[in-house]
Amino acid sequence: MSGRTDSDTRTETAEVDGAADMDDVDDDEEDPAGQARRARWTATGTGALLSLAGLAAALLRLSGAAPVLVPAAYAFGAAVCTFAAVLGSRGRTRRALWLLIVGTMIMALGDQFD
Repeated sequence: MSGRTDSDTRTETAEVDGAADMDDVDDDEEDPAGQARRARWTATGTGALLSLAGLAAALLRLSGAAPVLVPAAYAFGAAVCTFAAVLGSRGRTRRALWLLIVGTMIMALGDQFD
């Protein structure tokens, strides 16, 4: 074991390759604002997608012969996912993630009653 750190090895390797500057590093890895922006967009997009899927499933199950509890569970899960999308757009991404999980679980539980 040579006692070199990982960053020393990367710098030395870059100098050997002729690229001493580390411009290849993604800007979002070092930019906390970029990471937060990406998390907000992910939470908002995922919440919107799950909301649309839950509403579509509720409408499909409502037109079928399923018990009333099934479309109600899909609709309630979609509402929870919509709330998660709103929270995600406001920067509350951890709470949005947990609400997305809960909303999806509600929809899955409703599917079990079918």
